[in-house]
Amino acid sequence: MLRRTFALVTTTLAVGAGVIAGAAPASAAPAPAPAAVVTLTYDDSQAAEFKSAVAQGAANWNASVTNVRLVKATLGQRVNIRVIADDGWPRATLGPVRPTGSGTVWFGRQAVDDGYNVVRIITHEFGHSLGLPDRRTGLCSDLMSGSSAPVSCANALPNATERAQVQRNYASALVAQPVETTILVDAA
Repeated sequence: MLRRTFALVTTTLAVGAGVIAGAAPASAAPAPAPAAVVTLTYDDSQAAEFKSAVAQGAANWNASVTNVRLVKATLGQRVNIRVIADDGWPRATLGPVRPTGSGTVWFGRQAVDDGYNVVRIITHEFGHSLGLPDRRTGLCSDLMSGSSAPVSCANALPNATERAQVQRNYASALVAQPVETTILVDAA
């Protein structure tokens, strides 16, 4: 009996305090807090002839997901993802890269020489930095199918599953940077 009386008094006091303070009724659910947008900077100063493709690949991800942004680093700004053109096969550090972490994308000319679409290549490699592994489905609609899709494939946009995974990867800006570094080589 004493417990019920105490609970009733406590509830009455809480409701009364809310009314006096002008608070919303207890039945109104609070609006969900907007997800924090994680900003990752990239440096294309070593991307050579692929700088415009790098900008388009970042724009493709920025148009596809809402809680992470790829932004070109300004002079003196901390860089999270370095893009380096080289003569090998494209490869990248597997993320998800965090604002306190870093990764590298090697924009390998070998895939370009084989005829693969340059914007698809960089968008795919940025996908690795955002935490997506290769999925060798052979489907052009799957960005992360990489070189298993036909050379003629020009799709440079992530599909719904890939977008959702990146959204989950960046659902919390507080998730720790992985300690182990993995480099994914997208060889044919």
